[in-house]
Amino acid sequence: MTTQYGNQPTGQQRYGASKAGASGNVFSIIAIVLGVIGFIFLPIVFALGGLIMAIIAKTVRHERLATIAIVVSAVGLVGGMVLGAIFASM
Repeated sequence: MTTQYGNQPTGQQRYGASKAGASGNVFSIIAIVLGVIGFIFLPIVFALGGLIMAIIAKTVRHERLATIAIVVSAVGLVGGMVLGAIFASM
């Protein structure tokens, strides 16, 4: 909302509009899912992508779940590579 004297905000906010927007923890949740998928299937692609998204969520977007996403993606990357090495040696 603006005043009648130009484009100066009045400090009022429309009903139901949030300050942070509707973004929430989207990058972090996607990174967690990619980390779990990377543990099972193609860790270089999925878990590494999840780790990159989690770092972006932590540094740029300041999401709350970003630390958990970093841990899950890192475990998915290392664990998926170890699991792949074990199955490859069989």
